[in-house]
Amino acid sequence: MSEAVKQRPTGAEAVLWDLSVFYISPDDPQIEADIEKLGRLADAFQDRWRGKVASMSAADFLSAYRQLEAIYDLRGRLASFAFLNFSTDTGDARFQAAVARIEELEAALSQKLVFFELEWNALADEAAAAILADPAIAEYRYYLEAERRNRPYMLSEAEEQISIEKQVTGSAAWTRFFTQLTSAFRFDWLGEEVNMTAVLNKLHDADRDAREMAWRKLTDKLREKSMELSFIFNTLILDKANSDRRRGYPSWISARNLKNKASDEVVQALVDTVTGNYALVARHYRLKRALLGYDELYDYDRYAPLNLKESETFYTWDEARAVVLKAFDTFSPAMAAVAQRFFEQNWIHAPVLPNKRGGAFAAPTVASANPFVFLNYLGTTRDVTTLAHELGHGMHMYLSAEAKGLFALYTPLTTAEMASTFAEMLVFQDLMAAEDDDEVKLSMLMEKIEDTFATVFRQISMNRFEDKIHRARRAEGELTAKRFNTLWLETQRDMFGDSVTITDEYGSWWSYVPHFLHTPGYVYAYSFGELLVLALYRLYQEEGAPFVPKYLQLLAAGDSDYPDRLLARVGVDINDPDFWRKGIDFIEEWVAQAEALARALYPRKFA
Repeated sequence: MSEAVKQRPTGAEAVLWDLSVFYISPDDPQIEADIEKLGRLADAFQDRWRGKVASMSAADFLSAYRQLEAIYDLRGRLASFAFLNFSTDTGDARFQAAVARIEELEAALSQKLVFFELEWNALADEAAAAILADPAIAEYRYYLEAERRNRPYMLSEAEEQISIEKQVTGSAAWTRFFTQLTSAFRFDWLGEEVNMTAVLNKLHDADRDAREMAWRKLTDKLREKSMELSFIFNTLILDKANSDRRRGYPSWISARNLKNKASDEVVQALVDTVTGNYALVARHYRLKRALLGYDELYDYDRYAPLNLKESETFYTWDEARAVVLKAFDTFSPAMAAVAQRFFEQNWIHAPVLPNKRGGAFAAPTVASANPFVFLNYLGTTRDVTTLAHELGHGMHMYLSAEAKGLFALYTPLTTAEMASTFAEMLVFQDLMAAEDDDEVKLSMLMEKIEDTFATVFRQISMNRFEDKIHRARRAEGELTAKRFNTLWLETQRDMFGDSVTITDEYGSWWSYVPHFLHTPGYVYAYSFGELLVLALYRLYQEEGAPFVPKYLQLLAAGDSDYPDRLLARVGVDINDPDFWRKGIDFIEEWVAQAEALARALYPRKFA
């Protein structure tokens, strides 16, 4: 049996971000001054342009967008400070109150500004085309053009204002409650009280008893909270259904595809390609079962290390930093220099803390400040790749803000995962190239395959779960926890086939996944990004050094054009239905490589 969860010192315990680029503290008087200033800016914008959009010239639109940029920058500074603080301690009443206040402030601001988008979208196509063709508006043409894609789904101004207002006490409130609820989960681990991050980390433990115990403890907790979690899910799914119906979206995923600037056809081609290759998942896990020597592989064994030399590798924070920066520098010294700033200027929050939310993310904040990276660092190999992943996001955000400004900073989810996944790939390839021990290589390769499966196949299986629950909620009414469980098990068993025994107890594990609530439809973007990166990395292998500046220019472009147009500049056609097969082929090569290496090292296991 494993020892109690004692966090081994990593050196990341004091790696805390410095948010003073925004405000000195939650009590900084500048916060109140900026809130008042934001109100004045919004009122001035409304007074200047309300009812006049139809008669505005291109020069007027340029002036209006620059005013909006100032408003959104100030709003973003206030919101970033509140939400970043809250993420580090979701139990702090001051941080909870600050988030609530910001949500209310953002709603009031959006109500004042929504007229501008409505009036712009009300313009006849001919009049809008004349504005868009004027060179004076070139800097903002793409954003104005992209906004008009929402024309069929806009409501009246009064309805839009009510929708914005109700969101504060509706979806925003329920998602925040979910975050606070799950962040407050506590578990008794051999006499020590630990949070969910620590328990989830134990699913990667070499000790099978420890993995099973972690699986059991989280399963029991999710069952214990099934009433609350099922209610939250039902409420938010119905809220989305009502909103989709009012706006006239043809399906539950339509709004997400529109925001992602990806056509329904491209997304469906992605889903079909991934689900059509589920057999690759089963093939890998049959290999893993043989290597572990198990008669049966259970759901709590999916992330089991192979008990080879690499399995116990531990990275201090300084070692992880060195690994990541070396890999980045090999690709591009300019890329490494940007990443270095995150460490040197305290743009990272890394330790595991009691009320800190789980997982990892990068926050773009605003162009006048800098991005921040959020981690729960415990020193595993996976934590090193997570550091690379989030720094990839951070570099994407930093470069696009520097080159294109605030509006380009918030990339669609489909390309948002591009830089992060590419950064992970650089670290993995660098580590593999430096390793000459075949046992270690096999262990590293198996872990990389599983990380890729988690990003490509698992996320699409979760997309299939989302599809089922949204359709079921609309057709059947409120869903019971048992119904959610059934739909979850169906989609997970579809992916694993007979290679992993998915127990009925695993049925409740849908209920701790935040993306289903915070950003419905989000999860396919991970698969989109991973398969896209595998294609990009293949181009890098083929082109070598000439690819590097094109890739960095792609990152710097941010959201300054449609994803398919930006990617076409580096030779990628995401509109080709066969495009996604290129990434699957890359993964299949890894699986074949692992199979060959395993058979060469352990022939008796495959006799």
